[in-house]
Amino acid sequence: MRIKQSVVLPIMHDMQKPVEPLLREIRSIGFAAVEFWGRDGVKDFPAVFESARSLGLVIASMGGHNGLSDGLNNPKNHDRIEAELHASIDLAAQFAIPGIICFSGNRNPGQSDLEGLAACAQGLQRIAPYAQEKSVNLNLELLNSRINHPGYQADHSDWGNLLCDMVNSPRVKLLFDIYHMQIMEGDLLRTITKSIAHIGHFHTAGNPGRNDLDDSQEINYRAICRAIAATPYDLYLGHEFQPKADLLPALRQAFTICDQS
Repeated sequence: MRIKQSVVLPIMHDMQKPVEPLLREIRSIGFAAVEFWGRDGVKDFPAVFESARSLGLVIASMGGHNGLSDGLNNPKNHDRIEAELHASIDLAAQFAIPGIICFSGNRNPGQSDLEGLAACAQGLQRIAPYAQEKSVNLNLELLNSRINHPGYQADHSDWGNLLCDMVNSPRVKLLFDIYHMQIMEGDLLRTITKSIAHIGHFHTAGNPGRNDLDDSQEINYRAICRAIAATPYDLYLGHEFQPKADLLPALRQAFTICDQS
């Protein structure tokens, strides 16, 4: 199965500038979709979506709630996050966006990983029925806590898989960021294959540096994408790297590397 690839716009483009010329280039390369980190920071979101849709591009993902470091593992946040996710689910349903991003938050003082896991599960269980009703995935992002996000709790795939099992909803998934999980645990081929039923979205970047998917970094994206293509996974793989030089050659290279079937 050919992998559907996406471009994370905010890391590639200043969203205060016209985006349609870039969307045209993205589509011409062969990308199926674009995505955003959040919706509040995107001016005139519906207009950007309409431009993408007119070119045949899907919006593959967007942020679901505020608070990467202060997230679902704090029960005091559940009322706020539930309201924010409810609004984001409505927006995602309106624009046919398959998944929105959720965050565990950083570890809280005195709270064990198991207690944080239970709190995240309780928070997601409150909104999962509405996500299921609207056919929108809640993708909890796995991030590294060593370099980019010190203290972040959802920093291993086993923790994320257990969370999905605890919530037990077909709409609660993981955003498996390949760059972050290479830093935390490696063994990517085995881990992705084991976790694939719980994965609702992928992100890429080269390690170290979070740059292009080139020969100067250590992740074998050709092998990883062949492994993904061999599974039933039919959602999106979004490129979230910072190009070292010109954007379009970097995107063409990433697309070619990951166009494995």
